[in-house]
Amino acid sequence: MPVPPTVAVRSSVTPTPTLAAPRADPAPVEPAAGRGEQAAGDVVRWAVFCCVLVPVVLVVYGTSLGGAAGAALGLLSVTAACRLLLRRSERGLRAETARGGRRR
Repeated sequence: MPVPPTVAVRSSVTPTPTLAAPRADPAPVEPAAGRGEQAAGDVVRWAVFCCVLVPVVLVVYGTSLGGAAGAALGLLSVTAACRLLLRRSERGLRAETARGGRRR
């Protein structure tokens, strides 16, 4: 069966740009003083919740207690390492802000 030829349709309307032109000197956005620390605490709390929830779900779906305990220990170690790095980053940011330095 022959395929009908396609017709290329050209529009006489020229597309207009939808994005605004970049500003020459964008103003730096400063985060709220306590918002970053609050968000970090929320992340750590959710991670700890998941460290408890995941082994429970694994046991419910038939994984051995040893396997679930191993998964829990692995999740706890990763969570602890991330919490340590997050706190260290917050301390560095606070020290840099106290000095009056500007992050780029």
